[in-house]
Amino acid sequence: MPPTTSPSLVLLSARLLDPVTGAFLPESALAVSGGRILALGDDREMRALAASSTTVLDLKGAVVTPGLVDGHLHPVSGAELTQGLDLSGCADLDAVRDALAREIRGLAPGAWLRGWGLDPNVFGDRPVGTAAIGSVLDGIPAALQMFDAHSMLASPRALELAGVDGPRTFDQAAEVVCDASGRPTGLLLEDAACELVERAAPRPTRAERRDQLAAVLRGMAAIGLTGGHAMDANGESLALYAELDAAGELPVRLRVAPWCQPGTDADGLRALIEGQGAGGALWRTAGVKLFMDGTIDNGTAWLERPDCHGESTHAFWPDPAAYTHIVGELHRAGVPTATHAIGDAAVRHVLDSVEKALATGAGGGAGAGAAGTLRHRVEHIETVPDDTLRRFAELDVIASMQPTHCCDFTRADHTDNWSRRLGDERAGRAWRCRDLWDSGATVVLGSDWPIAPYPPLAVMAGARHRRPSRDLSQAPHGPEQALSALEALQGMTVNAARAAGDEHEAGRIRVGHRADLTVFAESPLDTAATELPELPVLLTVLDGGTTHRDASL
Repeated sequence: MPPTTSPSLVLLSARLLDPVTGAFLPESALAVSGGRILALGDDREMRALAASSTTVLDLKGAVVTPGLVDGHLHPVSGAELTQGLDLSGCADLDAVRDALAREIRGLAPGAWLRGWGLDPNVFGDRPVGTAAIGSVLDGIPAALQMFDAHSMLASPRALELAGVDGPRTFDQAAEVVCDASGRPTGLLLEDAACELVERAAPRPTRAERRDQLAAVLRGMAAIGLTGGHAMDANGESLALYAELDAAGELPVRLRVAPWCQPGTDADGLRALIEGQGAGGALWRTAGVKLFMDGTIDNGTAWLERPDCHGESTHAFWPDPAAYTHIVGELHRAGVPTATHAIGDAAVRHVLDSVEKALATGAGGGAGAGAAGTLRHRVEHIETVPDDTLRRFAELDVIASMQPTHCCDFTRADHTDNWSRRLGDERAGRAWRCRDLWDSGATVVLGSDWPIAPYPPLAVMAGARHRRPSRDLSQAPHGPEQALSALEALQGMTVNAARAAGDEHEAGRIRVGHRADLTVFAESPLDTAATELPELPVLLTVLDGGTTHRDASL
């Protein structure tokens, strides 16, 4: 029986790609109504459904996939952080000094210098600190985010304005790094320490933050993203999402996981639980984000054996048992968790905690997916031993990974900071996407923007070639861990839907599924991995509306 509702959008002459089979559907056209796929058929059938108000687009053989979803990003904090000086292209200290000097020449007297994306590899064997940058920052209040956003370099003037003149004690594994005489070196590790300087720095106005966020989200839609799993709700994030959504200016569907930090008491936990399900048409709060460790580059990960400097030996939670308790309470309340766990000890503790929580049983909750499915997640998983792999599938824990971190911040010869800290054995177990996939885990791909660029095709390409995007002629890091073209597509479509518990209404091109679609000039499955980032995105459809349309359509 034909649909009784007139579609709002009809796409003709399309090649509809199923991300599960990798084959094209027999139909060549689809119709959309009420934000859902109304019907599939041939061009004649779908054109016959169109009313005078229907937008009809001839795709001329373009390839349609379910909308691409970034499994891990930070839209609001990223929009603010990336307004400063981009240092991600600096390969050595001379380049950093030159970039800072150019930026300083344009600063007004007394103005703060903000920078981001600083790679610790530029310091080589020297300690990471402002001393290595020399006198270029003399008298300038500067806050330079390291690439991982878990650490910052603060200039002497910035520390002075913030009142930071020595070590501090925190409720979490954070540190104001000091020299032997107790004077700060400028390196601040983890959020609590960085916040000391952030509070002293000028902040953008709310209007500026709104405009910055809107511009970033439009950029995401323009390169094919229809959704993202936002791993924070800090500051005014939720209010900004709500404002854009109400104004019809939210071009990406967002699933938001607020943070739960060490020291969260019963009232704080209750607030996180009660806040689940809040949202609007295109965003909702679903899940809670926690941290089990920091980063390997900073020596703040949690490893089963120390790194080469004797660091990365402790959990982010001073009492890991408190984390286990929180996960159990959230599970019993039907709230899925997403835990940052980079080191092997951190990943193991998360899996142990989830296993313990699963033994208690739990029903669906507001934070679970549409079908009431509750799945916990581990974010990052940069190095894990063999005996950890199978547990992801056994516990149905999602493996959320960011392959471009491996591509762009490590090297195949293990001469980078990350690999040198771990040593060859553990560096050889870097970002085990293939092993996790083959063990039966659901692998979701993301960027962790602003840590790495958000274009989804670059993320998918990195999962396939594992080479640095700046120089694709270099050797791949762990080529045996590469995913296939189809698996990379699944990691940003059907697997992302499963991670959210939305597999019954998202991630595939089916009648009744969400009309979130990405349209490419050619098939991403037939495009070489090294050429994939340049594949033209012709159309992005969110909730049945177009958020990006190429001039050729």
